[in-house]
Amino acid sequence: MIITIDGPAGAGKSTVSKALATRLGYRYLDTGAMYRAVTLVALETGADPIFVAQHEEWTSRLNDSELRSDAVDAAVSSVSRLPEVREALRGEQRTFLAQGDAVAEGRDIGSVVWPQAELKVWLDASPDERQRRRAAERGAEAGAVALERDRQDAAQMLVPEDSVLVETDGLTITEVIERIVALVEEQA
Repeated sequence: MIITIDGPAGAGKSTVSKALATRLGYRYLDTGAMYRAVTLVALETGADPIFVAQHEEWTSRLNDSELRSDAVDAAVSSVSRLPEVREALRGEQRTFLAQGDAVAEGRDIGSVVWPQAELKVWLDASPDERQRRRAAERGAEAGAVALERDRQDAAQMLVPEDSVLVETDGLTITEVIERIVALVEEQA
């Protein structure tokens, strides 16, 4: 089963997706890390992000601590908006998902990358909650950055028509995961 989890910055996509994949024994796909790795390599080398995305030097950087740096935060939106970058990474994402049993998170994973997913979740939280989470996670300035990223990335944030909305305000990670597990069990 492929489960896609889309939503805005600070809604809890990464935290929930990783924990859900672990709980279900599924593989995990962090599409945001892919865009960040391309951005990081492009910043470090001065290479064109399109060239970087089309060649696999970026894959060795998927777990790099610098993926969440201020420099990458400032540049990733402009890199992720490039159609050639999106197309190159979509190919990688589709190859991963074609192997089955995965939880994939992103901004258009259930609408563009893998619209045939058996379960599509749109994870959301109020702007205040998302800003608070980002600030707690990465510092006060990051909270405002999360909302600005949503504005910049609006074209990539596509709510799949057949997705299930899960509002995370006031819920613990465990409660969110339990709601999604219940949805998985309904699909089985």
